[in-house]
Amino acid sequence: AFAKSFMQRHHIPTAAYREFTAENYDDGLAYLQQHALPIVMKADGLAAGKGVVICNNHFEAISEFELMIQRAKFGDAGKKVVVEEFLEGTEISVFVITDGKNYVILPEAKDYKRVGEKDTGPNTGGMGAVSPVPIANETLMKKIEEKVITPTIEGLQKDALDYRGFLFFGLMIVEGEPFMIEYNCRMGDPETEVVMPRLQNDLVEIFQATAEQKLDSIKIATNPKTACTVVAVSGGYPGEYTKGYTIEGLEKINTEQTVVFHMGTKLKDGQVITNGGRILCVTSFGLSIFDAVEISKLELENIHFTDMQYRQDIGYEFV
Repeated sequence: AFAKSFMQRHHIPTAAYREFTAENYDDGLAYLQQHALPIVMKADGLAAGKGVVICNNHFEAISEFELMIQRAKFGDAGKKVVVEEFLEGTEISVFVITDGKNYVILPEAKDYKRVGEKDTGPNTGGMGAVSPVPIANETLMKKIEEKVITPTIEGLQKDALDYRGFLFFGLMIVEGEPFMIEYNCRMGDPETEVVMPRLQNDLVEIFQATAEQKLDSIKIATNPKTACTVVAVSGGYPGEYTKGYTIEGLEKINTEQTVVFHMGTKLKDGQVITNGGRILCVTSFGLSIFDAVEISKLELENIHFTDMQYRQDIGYEFV
């Protein structure tokens, strides 16, 4: 709700919205019953990347609304719920580092949040990502900078918020126009696992320039190749799953073309075992999205643990 208010105040394009709590719960029910479908519902607080629900009918929307506010589905994070207009388009993530006055734009990415192929099933913390994003051409990136990034940095200054660090812009591109979906004061996951491998700058130099408000002296250099990451998850995720399975085959990965980033793992008696829902992601470079995805999937065939699952179609709409 804070972010939506910020966007509205600084004229940053975003979806129309209303916010509700237990105090105006009945108003929320009435609003949902007449709202156009689909309905986007967001927990106001942090919910491990799972606090957004897209409801395709009014019964589902009212049930989710009750679960969030009255039954504390997301704990304190769901005490306030934002109900948004549904925007149909292509979602991309743009990353910026600001020193409070200046900023640099890092490589963009697109992540895949749904657990199932072709973006079906419930939301997760992220099942994979690609960078660069083919639709993010020079024209679109100029619009994003002019309509979203610059007004955000200027808005922080107008609101007397001396913020220095990462800004994550979650955007929906609708008919060539950018709309803000969310901000994060961090990088994304699994977007980081494709953005950082493409970044050719010394990250320490960027951080130092950020701290000293000298980011205007930094020019971002990016590997022109495509990076893709595919996330291997526990069976049942994002629902209930079992931990403690031995992970085999990590030593077989070709480290010249692929990097494995550990997520939900731990070391026990000399063995790497599963310890979460999202277990690890495999990032590879290629000359195209197709090549990078195929290399990551090929390397994933070397890795095994009980009930291991991953999406086969990361980057599908660009192939």
